[in-house]
Amino acid sequence: MSSNPNKSEQVRAMFARIAHRYDLMNRLMTGGLDLRWRQQAIQACALPPDAWVLDVGAGTGDLAAEALRQRPGALVVGCDFTLPMMLRGRMKPGRDRIRWVGGDALRLPFPDEQFDAVVSGFVMRNVADLDQAFREQSRVVRPSGRVACLEAIRPPRRWWTPLYRFYFHRTVPWMGAIVAGDRAAYTYLPQSVEGFFTLEELARAMIRAGLILQEARTFLLGTVALIVSMKPDRR
Repeated sequence: MSSNPNKSEQVRAMFARIAHRYDLMNRLMTGGLDLRWRQQAIQACALPPDAWVLDVGAGTGDLAAEALRQRPGALVVGCDFTLPMMLRGRMKPGRDRIRWVGGDALRLPFPDEQFDAVVSGFVMRNVADLDQAFREQSRVVRPSGRVACLEAIRPPRRWWTPLYRFYFHRTVPWMGAIVAGDRAAYTYLPQSVEGFFTLEELARAMIRAGLILQEARTFLLGTVALIVSMKPDRR
């Protein structure tokens, strides 16, 4: 899969602009359902009580915070390359226990096989090289550890597709302009989903990274996917 060297800087600049309203927009766009999806993503990792967890593209730390809620004894690292997003996350109550690290999803600044689980939430469609991002996640997770990807996907065509497209391509940019003051960022969002992958294609990218598929499920009429895989045990 080819990479786009300009995409990283464009994504970084965009998320820096909308950091102050990012969480609010997520709640509004999904009706708060994204919190439930994040909960299920962490549950699917089957974390031990003292797990080491990496949240890739952590943003303001919603997934990382959920991991700590479910496993208070865990060591949780939030890694992102957009400083304003992490600074915003650090200001939120209860997130002082997250270990914030600046880093690129394509070159994770961690040793091999350090984490029991690697999670990401609505991140992978923004990376410049999907295969490389999954290879990095496979590298830093321990054998038998889980990699969980929660992501908006290109949904199958159904009778409700015109309604979905109207909401995503008309309503969401309007909300972005009103709430976040940035229509362009929330025009990019539906465009990035349209140009992204299906559930099956995203699962195959995980398999190409050497991971074993464990489960794949969808939410919200097939527009959001949770895909969980496991790193093979060498024994």
